[in-house]
Amino acid sequence: MILPSLRARLRWLIVLVLVAVLLPLGLLSFRRTLIEVNELSDGRLAQSARTLDVLIEHAGIGSLRSDDGQGMRVPVEPPRAQALSRHGHTYESEVGFQVFGHDGQLVLATVNLASLPPPRPDDANFRDVRQGGYTWRIFTLADPVAGVVIRTGERYDSRHDIARALWFDHGLPLLIGLPLLALLVGWAVKRGLRPLESLASALASRELGSRTPIVLARAPVELQPVLGALNDQLERLADALERERRFSADVAHELRTPLASTMINLESAMATTDPAEATASMVSAQHVVAGLARRVEQLLALARLESGVASGQHAAVDLAAVAVDVIEELAPVIAESGVELAYAPCAEQVVVDGYEAALAALLRNLIENAMRHVPAGGQVQLSVGKEVQDAVLEVIDDGPGIPAERRAQVFARFHREASSRGEGYGLGLSIVQRAAQLHGATIQLLDSPFGNGLRVRVAIPLPKA
Repeated sequence: MILPSLRARLRWLIVLVLVAVLLPLGLLSFRRTLIEVNELSDGRLAQSARTLDVLIEHAGIGSLRSDDGQGMRVPVEPPRAQALSRHGHTYESEVGFQVFGHDGQLVLATVNLASLPPPRPDDANFRDVRQGGYTWRIFTLADPVAGVVIRTGERYDSRHDIARALWFDHGLPLLIGLPLLALLVGWAVKRGLRPLESLASALASRELGSRTPIVLARAPVELQPVLGALNDQLERLADALERERRFSADVAHELRTPLASTMINLESAMATTDPAEATASMVSAQHVVAGLARRVEQLLALARLESGVASGQHAAVDLAAVAVDVIEELAPVIAESGVELAYAPCAEQVVVDGYEAALAALLRNLIENAMRHVPAGGQVQLSVGKEVQDAVLEVIDDGPGIPAERRAQVFARFHREASSRGEGYGLGLSIVQRAAQLHGATIQLLDSPFGNGLRVRVAIPLPKA
């Protein structure tokens, strides 16, 4: 099924709207014009009768009689007006009149109305009658002073001619104008949709992953929001593609060595006949696979944070509750490490607007990072507080710390300090940094108040009242 184009839909919708508006207006105009023509024709009949009445009054036709020699006046044969012809059309045959004396006798008439019966006393001023195979519009005027009754008439043929002329005048513009209007509307719609064609052409010629915004010369105001939203989506798409490429590179970089080590251990276990050696190879392979699982988990966590969809929509998050959950989750690891973890909660509730899973990942990685750098018997302190405009998280340890000149480098992926102990892959602080970026937070690496070690301070903006 071929769907109509936007251009065709707009053209036909505009034409249909014009027809829906012009056709009723044309019919209404035709009807009102016809009413006006009939009223004008009726007024012309009445005016003709009154003019004839004035002429008769001066000529004395109302008393036209002959004398029978005994003082009695008898009616004479009424004079008859002749129909005249002009250019082959008998205009006069379509109009006529009758004049009756005071005794009701016909004293003057045109040929076409001479045989029309005299008026009845109850006749209305205007009435329609059939005469000579035609329908006539008759006006009757009684003049008691002159003693005459005058009737003027007009055949409906002339009115029908006017009606046909009106149909022609009102209908011809529609019959001729609508097709022409459709062509002009099509041209106008095509010209009006040129910015969309330019936009489609710009999108078709755009390179994948390009960050150059689309700009249309003299773009209509209605298209500006579309361009803005489209450029924003293209920028997000470019970011997503960049994240995918970076994630693929990270996975290839980080998984190559563990997989190769696992394969070597498995091959050694399969090749040896010594049970002890095979067991050692299998234990080593298991150890590498466990580390690989941890590395994959961190890579996936970092990818989720970078996509900005760690836990769906923003929500109110209680930082103290998140801190308690993270400490409970890490309790076995803390107990095994031999490091003392102290937690200093805030006296009041600290609520921020953000992603709960991202904030949990931020705290978890800060604590794990501190514990990897603190030797057994050391201490790590976690505090949650509130300032005027920010919620503040602090993780302080008494480990070897990080020199000031190298602190900017620790957020790079896969960066590991030489003082780190345990299994780390250099992704923890990258996860912390990305989680902070998602919340508009700032991270500071400061000197520890214990004399040695590191103090990590994260300030998250509080929601506006």
